[in-house]
Amino acid sequence: MKVFTTLIVLCTSVFTCIAQVAEKDTDISPLLIGEKVPSLSVVSTEGNKVPLEEVLKQQPSVLLFYRGGWCPFCNRHLSAVGEIQNEIDALGYQIIGFSPDSPKNLKTSKEKGALAYKLFSDADGELIKAMGIAFKAPERYSDRLDKFSGGLNSGFLPVPSAFIVDTDGTILFEYISPNYKQRMSANMLLEILKQLKEK
Repeated sequence: MKVFTTLIVLCTSVFTCIAQVAEKDTDISPLLIGEKVPSLSVVSTEGNKVPLEEVLKQQPSVLLFYRGGWCPFCNRHLSAVGEIQNEIDALGYQIIGFSPDSPKNLKTSKEKGALAYKLFSDADGELIKAMGIAFKAPERYSDRLDKFSGGLNSGFLPVPSAFIVDTDGTILFEYISPNYKQRMSANMLLEILKQLKEK
């Protein structure tokens, strides 16, 4: 069975997807397959501002958007994907993770999870919002988000998401689930990458 379509589609209008923060995680309007990742900048673990298009043009990419290093579900998923990195590399893809965490906290996540792939900070949420996956965080997360983002997170969270994109930023596949405990398994990701490679 071909799996080139979105497993969960939440966007009803492309025009409502850009740079908004939804009231709830079930109200988001993500970019769709066939659209392009916005040409914005993110911050590396070294604290350098990097144009995302420069990173993406290097090779097709798996983009993982996660809540932060404070989230055990995120950490488990990042580690699970890291365990199949060699197989993903062999297929010609790179893995890139994004969260509202500060560069300092990204480094901690990389070390704790023994992650060899790149993590970038989107602490002000510009990219997360433009991808259409941002929503207003429950009040109970406020202090945690402020601390982990270095004071830049104004109270939003990304719905955990995985996008597979081409070198020009075109979205080829996406998996988005408002249930933060539910992630696409590493094995499923690998299978999808293999099928896309054969297309």
